[in-house]
Amino acid sequence: MAAYSVPPVEELLSKRVQEMVLHGEEPLGPYICRSGDDVDEKEDIMDTSPIPIIDLNLLSSSTTSDNEREQELEKLGSALSSWGCFQGIAHGISASLLDKIRQVSREFFNQPMEEKNRYAKSVVDFQGYGADPVPEQGQSLDWSDRLFLEVFPEDGRQYNLWPQIPISFREVLEDYSEKMKMVTEITSKAMAKSLKLEEKCFLEQFGKQAQLHARFNYYSPCQRPDLVLGLKPHADGTGYTIILQDEVGLQVLKDGKWYTVPKNPTALLVLMGDQMEIMSNGIFKSPVHRVVSNSERDRISIAMFYTPELGKEIGPEDDLVNMDRPRIYKKVTDYAETHWKFYQRGMRALHTAHI
Repeated sequence: MAAYSVPPVEELLSKRVQEMVLHGEEPLGPYICRSGDDVDEKEDIMDTSPIPIIDLNLLSSSTTSDNEREQELEKLGSALSSWGCFQGIAHGISASLLDKIRQVSREFFNQPMEEKNRYAKSVVDFQGYGADPVPEQGQSLDWSDRLFLEVFPEDGRQYNLWPQIPISFREVLEDYSEKMKMVTEITSKAMAKSLKLEEKCFLEQFGKQAQLHARFNYYSPCQRPDLVLGLKPHADGTGYTIILQDEVGLQVLKDGKWYTVPKNPTALLVLMGDQMEIMSNGIFKSPVHRVVSNSERDRISIAMFYTPELGKEIGPEDDLVNMDRPRIYKKVTDYAETHWKFYQRGMRALHTAHI
């Protein structure tokens, strides 16, 4: 009997995980990244996760009392220095718009493959429908499919890659993106104030042409969730990332333990990226996170990556550097590109910015 050979990575990446699942295929070679016997080890899969909840309205409303605002800013600073993330509530985006962006995401992924492939990317491109570009040899593949689109600056939008079906997709994404810009402004100002800095200092580092990318993720169920990951462990190369999900699956690593981000239909998970750790001189943490698979249900998430404008140098805020806390990081430009090179090798890149 001839030995069964696993197709090369490029061939596997040319197929969609969703298509494999519909055909009843089990994960092969590069998709297998877990031993199968470590699933429950150090995993908190309870919905009662201790991930901090921050009321963004208390931080931005003119009617908030000084005492309430200071208490919430203290909570925010504590959350970002210990967890590197928080669940944002009262963020100003209506529940109906959150439902709409989840709905158009699910409608897109539920379409026939022929329709989705109209927006397909090559195995080396970023924008479009498909999987992440081919990783370096020996790296595992994610048990998921995604649609990746640039939304800001507006001249970076490739509308030929924006789905025409569902018909409302473009309008909903444009609306959601505008609202997301407002959330980034509120969040950036609040983070600065939590560190006793001038409120616009982080916004100025991001720049007027700050980038915002939307990543629509579809995590198919898997017959062997103990062998695969929807998204491998990594930290983001962004300034920070804002995630909306519809089911549990996303986990954050803290003190050697994985914590599941609970399901909250109106909350946004705000997750620090490496560049925010650099700008805060190491006070805020850029946490490692991953997505686990489920044998029975699928999962949708929409991640918005907020990154400094191209070519703009960023670095630790001067007021965060002193005798007690020396400068930890040097100034960097287009760090996201450096991060990606290391990500493709299954490594973090933050050490490249260390002094």
